[in-house]
Amino acid sequence: MSSALKSSLQDEMKVAMKAGDKPRLGVIRLIMSALKQVEVDERIELDDTRIIAIMDKMVKQRRESISQFDKAGRDDLTKVEQAEIDIIQTFLPQPLSESEIEDIIKDAISKTGAESIKDMGKVMGIVKPLIVGRGDMGVISGTIKTILSA
Repeated sequence: MSSALKSSLQDEMKVAMKAGDKPRLGVIRLIMSALKQVEVDERIELDDTRIIAIMDKMVKQRRESISQFDKAGRDDLTKVEQAEIDIIQTFLPQPLSESEIEDIIKDAISKTGAESIKDMGKVMGIVKPLIVGRGDMGVISGTIKTILSA
């Protein structure tokens, strides 16, 4: 097992079991299950970058569920999803600040020589691996558009 993050998840799973922390244990098992599914489907061993991307996707799915539950007035389900997000985020890298994100975007724009919205794909190609799991890609995409159209 080469992934430090995966080892950390397994260690935390043992801690949650011993502590009888069923909600945390359940979420960690969900994460491990998602990782195992990708490993089996693709016949690979995941590295930390890919694990972060998978967990980031799990957070995004829960945020979408929360917006649906809020529309339906299901505060009980919203709380469950938010609790799962909070647990998943303990394993993700610290989010980047707006200024850090802008610096990464501006650096990518200068590296690619991007001048207009047409060059957005080039910029995203550089930015995405640096930001995955550390910022909302929708917001980042909007920031890139704003900078490129200025």
